[in-house]
Amino acid sequence: MKTVLVSAVALIDPDGRILLAQRPEGKSLAGLWEFPGGKVEPGETPEAALIRELHEEIGIETWQSCLAPLTFASHSYDDFHLLMPLFACRKWQGTPTAREGQVLKWVRPTALRDYPMPPADLPLIPILRDWL
Repeated sequence: MKTVLVSAVALIDPDGRILLAQRPEGKSLAGLWEFPGGKVEPGETPEAALIRELHEEIGIETWQSCLAPLTFASHSYDDFHLLMPLFACRKWQGTPTAREGQVLKWVRPTALRDYPMPPADLPLIPILRDWL
């Protein structure tokens, strides 16, 4: 089974809310909510992939020094295994704006369970809730 490396981030605003993105129609797991991020390309570090994806997907800039490793997800789907480091980030430049048809929403950690998420993301919720 192929392992896919995806990097994700819990963007945390000054009020302690976390940014979620809803997967748009036409993508796998459409309609589910997830933490921003994306696939790590060959030769890329998880941090570099995240910086690139945040710029492409939601139009913000951040820096490796602002990405704190928090935890990771390891989950087997039917046709691949997902390995996903999750970083926390409290400092970025710009205003998150949906650039790829997704819906964005700031959510309190205690309300994360109210949003349907991919199976790999679910174990991350209690960690974020306890950490914040």
